[in-house]
Amino acid sequence: MDIIRILLAILLPPLGVFLQVGLGLHFWLNILLTLFGWLPGIIHALWVILRK
Repeated sequence: MDIIRILLAILLPPLGVFLQVGLGLHFWLNILLTLFGWLPGIIHALWVILRK
């Protein structure tokens, strides 16, 4: 399942974070980072998914 989340984090970073943690602080932070730039959103999404 982590591989699917990682692929989604690359394509749509907020979706990958949502599948990992739900509608929490990290989800909204990731949306904000993705709006500032796609790369910061991906980095944050990968960090959230891989830190468990």
